[in-house]
Amino acid sequence: MKFETTKPDEIEKRSFEILTAELSAMGISLSGDTAPVVKRCIHTTADFDYAKTMVFSKDAVKTFQNLIRSGAVIVTDTNMALAGINKRMLQAFDAETLCFMADESVAKEAKERQVTRAHVSMERAMQITRPVIFAIGNAPTALITLREYYDLGKYRPAFVIGVPVGFVNVSEAKELIIETDIPHIVNRGRKGGSNVAAAICNAMLYEMRERL
Repeated sequence: MKFETTKPDEIEKRSFEILTAELSAMGISLSGDTAPVVKRCIHTTADFDYAKTMVFSKDAVKTFQNLIRSGAVIVTDTNMALAGINKRMLQAFDAETLCFMADESVAKEAKERQVTRAHVSMERAMQITRPVIFAIGNAPTALITLREYYDLGKYRPAFVIGVPVGFVNVSEAKELIIETDIPHIVNRGRKGGSNVAAAICNAMLYEMRERL
């Protein structure tokens, strides 16, 4: 068995070279400001389906980046996604990340109301006065809640990253966001996860870093 000799600080670069070459071999050419996002998802998962299933609303990347520059808050539905988003980059733009899922008061309220913690967490996030970017990688209920409040005219998210993973209501919940005029990045189907939600955020943050 033969291994490549690669320095630690060159592994990521080499990984992107490999996946870009494999995309080319598949006849897939990615371009524009969405390409780094799709490639980062593939890099994170080693799953090339993301080249075919990612959905971007018009000017999604620019919208996300402008929101970060204005000091938006990224709200996640898991602490794993929260941990995975590059905090140093956010601090450079006076932006921040929050997650309410592990709050004891959220768990208590969810139990009392017989709803999910994701539902209550989204309601908490809606009370934030700054623009909110929702990075959802686990709970389709979070997307359903956002759509419910949007339909009622009570709340419109500034941006939604919708990539929950799973089998129950996952694909359907993603379509609920795609149908709206809410700026979004969504991966159609069952695939996604907290790591993918963080990867999408980081891909756009890293592109902003290049312009600093």
